[in-house]
Amino acid sequence: MDEWSDLPLFPLNTVLFPGMMLPLHIFEERYKVMVNRCLEESRPFGVVLIREGQEVGGEAVPYEVGTTSVIAAVTHTDDGRMNIITIGSQRFRLRSLHSSLPYLVGDAEPWPLKGTGAGDVEDLVEPIHAMLRQYMSLLTMAQGHKINVDQVPYDAQSLAWLVAIVLQIPMVEKQRLLNRPTARAVLTAERAIMRREQLILSHIASTQADQWEGGYSGYLAHN
Repeated sequence: MDEWSDLPLFPLNTVLFPGMMLPLHIFEERYKVMVNRCLEESRPFGVVLIREGQEVGGEAVPYEVGTTSVIAAVTHTDDGRMNIITIGSQRFRLRSLHSSLPYLVGDAEPWPLKGTGAGDVEDLVEPIHAMLRQYMSLLTMAQGHKINVDQVPYDAQSLAWLVAIVLQIPMVEKQRLLNRPTARAVLTAERAIMRREQLILSHIASTQADQWEGGYSGYLAHN
């Protein structure tokens, strides 16, 4: 079987996007087996958001769209656990699921983002660039959450996935972004989300500024 018809799956409470780094602590026996198999065969596994169920123990029902994850580094602990660093690679869609192994396996197909040419989203790239930088600045002011991005890409696919990674929104909403078929659809949705989030963050930042001017801030309790 090829890697798409026999894709090991790791259901998680997170959404993985292409280009995203995801560290994982592997302690369940079934996932130790899965990771060791992937290492031995130099193959990826698929990360899928859990629709129903739990991460640890039992079976979880995943969403149909996920991202393959390539293991970039692994360290072993004395008690047999593993810490791995993975990188999101290719988006895929699941056609079916199999539970004959200790871990979930899927029959999948690659699902690349469509409409990623420069001419397809030329009108969106510059506005999204500016909005992303403003969003990251507001996030730092409002929540102290500093996100370091060395360089914001201009190609449609990289930009779409970078924004999706950076956005601090519920995982179900991130999954909706991953589910969208074209770069234009992803970027258009992200523009609307950033507009909404900027209003919220601006309000939080201004409220904090007022508290500091008044000489009292409830946020000091978190230090």
